[in-house]
Amino acid sequence: MTGESDLGKLLSGMRPELNAGQYVFTTVEGSVPSGVSPVVTVTEREGLTLVVPREEADAAGLAYDYVAGWITLRIHSALAAIGLTAAVSTELADAGLSCNVVAGFHHDHLFIPYEHADRAVTVLENLAQRSS
Repeated sequence: MTGESDLGKLLSGMRPELNAGQYVFTTVEGSVPSGVSPVVTVTEREGLTLVVPREEADAAGLAYDYVAGWITLRIHSALAAIGLTAAVSTELADAGLSCNVVAGFHHDHLFIPYEHADRAVTVLENLAQRSS
């Protein structure tokens, strides 16, 4: 199941969707704590990075300092596609918004400071319209 690789189609069809809730980045040594269901994991030398719902991090006593909104780009992008991350992150940066990008097999996922997530969706929707 190959994803889209044409940048114009990726941008015009990205359909950014804000997922409900607040998400945090945290790190643990060893395995994922009981009661925590990460939406992203990254293994690093320093520990296991987890992106988890804020309420789960709070319940497990996990430390964090970045609270994000999670935006999914609803187009199936090819992992070898060129330019989508650059175009999206540049557009958000030009709007003064930071962005942490995670590529899944089917979709790209953006973690934006929670208080700016709605504005980020609007910025991305405008980019998609201009790319049509």
